Amino acid sequence: MRHTVVERELELRLVLSPEDSVPVPARLTYRSDDPYAVHIAFHINSEHPVHWTFARELLVEGVFRPCGHGDVRVWPGKSEGRGVVLMALSAPDGDALLQAPVGQVSAWLERTLRAVPPGTEGGQPGLDDALDQLLAR
Repeated sequence: MRHTVVERELELRLVLSPEDSVPVPARLTYRSDDPYAVHIAFHINSEHPVHWTFARELLVEGVFRPCGHGDVRVWPGKSEGRGVVLMALSAPDGDALLQAPVGQVSAWLERTLRAVPPGTEGGQPGLDDALDQLLAR
């Protein structure tokens, strides 16, 4: 069985203060075999990237309006006159505020939505079989 993978390398900005931010290389990944989720790997100064996974719907909605609560919140904004998507991530190890160029995120999201249109995630080939196997354990 074949699955679609949609990836995009981009540079996010880790917001340190209203006046200061640092670049953070990242990779956005979407897999049709995990159709409800988006995966972000942040390449920080460590041996291994930091991985976050959250609902694709949250990122899609966050491009247009504030959404989310708890560990992941997403909302549109402006930085130096350009549109950005802001992501507030909270974990036991700390909190981070990241901004991403809205055009690059939107273009990547459009590719994911073409691969698996909204509302069809549950009908992906193999998903029912995988759930059956998981629940049979």
